[in-house]
Amino acid sequence: MTYSDGMLKEGALKGKTILITGGGTGLGKSMGTYFSELGANLVITSRKLEVLQKTAEEIHAKTGNQVLPVECDVREYEQVEKVIEQSKKQFGQVDVLLNNAAGNFISPTERLSHRAFDTVVDIVLKGSYNFTLAMGKSWIGDEHPGNILSIVTTYAWTGSGYVVPSAAAKAGVLAMTRSLAVEWARYGIRCNAIAPGPFPTKGAWDRLLPGNLKAKFDPANKVPVGRVGEHQELANLASYLVSDYSAYVNGEVITIDGGEWLKGAGEFNQLDQVPEELWDAMELSRKGGTKMKMMWLYLRGMLKMRRK
Repeated sequence: MTYSDGMLKEGALKGKTILITGGGTGLGKSMGTYFSELGANLVITSRKLEVLQKTAEEIHAKTGNQVLPVECDVREYEQVEKVIEQSKKQFGQVDVLLNNAAGNFISPTERLSHRAFDTVVDIVLKGSYNFTLAMGKSWIGDEHPGNILSIVTTYAWTGSGYVVPSAAAKAGVLAMTRSLAVEWARYGIRCNAIAPGPFPTKGAWDRLLPGNLKAKFDPANKVPVGRVGEHQELANLASYLVSDYSAYVNGEVITIDGGEWLKGAGEFNQLDQVPEELWDAMELSRKGGTKMKMMWLYLRGMLKMRRK
């Protein structure tokens, strides 16, 4: 057995219904797939119903277990309540909430508009507290025990340059997790968090570090164990924390990063080496600028970096 194999025994999550925000792609999809393999029913949400439906079909075909895709903007509390209503109607009750939906921009903070700052904070922090509050009210009203797992990051406690909205929002999620672990334990509701290091997903990492930046700022170079994480490793840890095996774990944040944050706190602090021209190119790429101008700026930036 290796770290890329599943950890829990067959049927470990049988009978549980797990609601995952941002469950259609990336790490949410990987964790959800393993939960389903262990017997859980899934509810997956995001703003892209077509993506959710495709993921639901893929997971169901692989595991044979039910997957309910529900379109939802986590920033809208009324939509969140409707997701919970649909989930209870389909499965009777929700047992676990996984706050996974996220958004991020890598940028000097002064280059961000207030709307960009709002976007990240609203998805990460507001989205998490919307689902946490709505789900908690439902469990308490029904006298049903619950389990909340939130995905944060190590810079939730260290901070990090160039991802300030994300750092602020994730810090808020972590504080909420620890606070509610004390307050809601009397209702049988546990609250924990995972702080992953680099677990690359094609879509997210291609957007955050385009072109040659992925090689120059290869996250594996910062990790003492010499590699990035495998999705199954994160899925194993998450499955333990959403299972009854972890019944005595409450209010904890567990880091899974190969020792990265201990080696150098601040995931993106090294981006102070990026020249202004390259920031211009990345900003144009985000805003849909012309390909020729973007490429010219990108090449200028890369040449400048090589001269250094």
